[in-house]
Amino acid sequence: MKRPLPAVRLRVPTHEDAVAWHRVFAHPEVMEFHGGRPAELSVYEELTARQRRHDAEHGFCLWTLLDESGEVIGFTGAQPWRPDWGPVGEIEIGWRLGRAHWGKGYATAAARETLRRVREAGVPEVVAMVRQGNERSIAVTRRLGMERAETYTHPTLDEPALCFRLRFSGAE
Repeated sequence: MKRPLPAVRLRVPTHEDAVAWHRVFAHPEVMEFHGGRPAELSVYEELTARQRRHDAEHGFCLWTLLDESGEVIGFTGAQPWRPDWGPVGEIEIGWRLGRAHWGKGYATAAARETLRRVREAGVPEVVAMVRQGNERSIAVTRRLGMERAETYTHPTLDEPALCFRLRFSGAE
C-alpha cells in the first residue's frame, strides 16, 4: 500500500533562504552527487539571487521547499540548463533535500508540483540530469513518469550523467 505524499509548499527563494539552504545541505551524504562537500554560503547567496531572476523572467525557478510546519527542508523546481554540455537550451527540473527529510516523499511531492507549475508556464518538456549511481533521484524520475533518454559524459568527472525526459501530453 502506498502512503500519501506529504504536503509541501514552494516559494521563491528569499535572501535568507541562502542561509537555510547552506545549513540543510551541509551533510556529506546530501552533497555526494553535488561536489562531494558542503558549498560555501556565497554559493547559495548567488544561487538564490539567480533563482529570483529566473522566477521574474520565466515564471519558475528552484523554489525553496518547506514542510508542513514551514521549515525549510531543501529546494525543488526548474531552470534553464546552464552548462555548455548536456541538454543545452532545455529546462531542467531538480531537487535537493536535507538529509533528515529523505525517504518521506517530499522530493516526489515537490517535483510533481514543479511539473504542474512549469506546464502552466507553457514549458512543453523537461529534463532531469542525474549522476549515475544516484538511485534516490533516479527513483524520483521514475515516479514522475520520466524516461531515460540520453547519456552524456560529465566533462570534469569523466563519468556518465543520465538525462531523463518528460514531454507533457498535448504539448505541441
